[in-house]
Amino acid sequence: MRRIIALFLPTWPIDRLRRFGVDATPLVTACHDGRRRVIAALDPAAAALGLHPGMALAQAQARVPGLTIHEATPDADTDALHRLAAWCLRYAPLTAADPPDGIWIDITGSAHLQGGETAVLRDLCRHLPLRTAVADTPGAAHAVARFGAEDLTVVPAGDMQTAVAGLPLEALRLPPETVRGLHLLGFDTIGRLAATPRAPLVRRFGPRLATRLDQAFGSVFEPIVPVVPPDLPRARLAFAEPLLTAASFSAVITRLAATLCADLEKAGRGARRLDLLFERVDGSVQALRIGTARPTRDIRHLARMLNERLERIDPGLGVEAMTLVAPLSDPLAYAQAPLTETGAPAQDLAPLVDRLTNRLGSGRIYRIAPVESDVPERSARRMPALAPPVRTAWPADLPRPVRLLDPPQPVEAMALLPDHPPVAFTWHRVRHRVRRADGPERIAGEWWKRDGEMRSVRDYFRVEDEDGHRYWLFRRGDGDDPVTGDMRWFLHGFF
Repeated sequence: MRRIIALFLPTWPIDRLRRFGVDATPLVTACHDGRRRVIAALDPAAAALGLHPGMALAQAQARVPGLTIHEATPDADTDALHRLAAWCLRYAPLTAADPPDGIWIDITGSAHLQGGETAVLRDLCRHLPLRTAVADTPGAAHAVARFGAEDLTVVPAGDMQTAVAGLPLEALRLPPETVRGLHLLGFDTIGRLAATPRAPLVRRFGPRLATRLDQAFGSVFEPIVPVVPPDLPRARLAFAEPLLTAASFSAVITRLAATLCADLEKAGRGARRLDLLFERVDGSVQALRIGTARPTRDIRHLARMLNERLERIDPGLGVEAMTLVAPLSDPLAYAQAPLTETGAPAQDLAPLVDRLTNRLGSGRIYRIAPVESDVPERSARRMPALAPPVRTAWPADLPRPVRLLDPPQPVEAMALLPDHPPVAFTWHRVRHRVRRADGPERIAGEWWKRDGEMRSVRDYFRVEDEDGHRYWLFRRGDGDDPVTGDMRWFLHGFF
């Protein structure tokens, strides 16, 4: 299923001026429309004063004395938008500018590598002042990003018609004269327009109206032309006859990887991220993205990871060219391979980590590192699988279960207060009679984190039931003073 992110930068020309140190407000840019000078773009402060794009500049100056005016530079704005689209390659292999104020990102098959679609949108919002939406088609994403109710919207797969039905006709990217004509006929939303027979509308307004509706709903494929910065290492092969089979793709991948790795070797760099672009005969582009935990020029390893993802590619009527790009690379010098005690080279886990990460997502491949905290759920944190080891270690004399429950599960327990272990406990309606127990191990709250932990106490017990299963239980409170806890019992882990 195709998934497209649309970015809407409503004040893009003003944002560029701010980056160059223009901090005056209210601020507008002006251009000549053929008859007079008008406002081309404005900041929120100017909009709050009643100004709007297209207003005569003389009228705006009369309404707002002291208005700061800069000359509009549409060509420079467009060039900067293309550079911003290239910057967005960190999120997905296919990005394209949507002038004058938008960007498209084809996130198909790449969102899981960064924590999902919502995580990608939130990260974009942290970096840029924008409105954004993700949907199955560029048209639907474009419409929702500009006219939706929220600044950040995730349209469920297959739900384009519902998402755009209530939006105004301007969301369809139709010419202004077509929109005015439709308003005169009584159409005010996309849903009402889509429910009307097409033939009379097409005869009056032309085929573009039907095309925009079909593109928004996914009936007609709308390609986006990806931006590829010229300074990125890349290798490209065009074919005399279109390719259709996975075997032919695999052979080309090996050749492309060899060429690209040779270029990276000359530059003293190693690939950290690779994008493989498939240029189909219908003009559309499909892409695969892989990442590596460490910089590498291992041709076999890179080709293998790309081959494992070929099932995601639909060649359509055929692929006429393939391009392999390295949007992210790091310095990589030659190094002596470490030897084990037997004299054999030490096994490198990086290829295995790379394959698992590209198959399952970066958030699912990690290792656990200790944290200096007495509270069990705070004593561990996730780290990249190949991150350098940390100096902190868990105390060897305090046994901890391999698996902790998050959050701890409440249980019903019978115990003699204040210091005796439970005689029995019930968890998930199953009663466990305790045969052996050890404890208590008292853990106090970390008062420096928040006031609620000033007096909180947990008493932990290691218990074994009659079937030999071992559990880690704790009582919230010291068993004597109610201020330290409510005396409820919880199951926190399994030994």
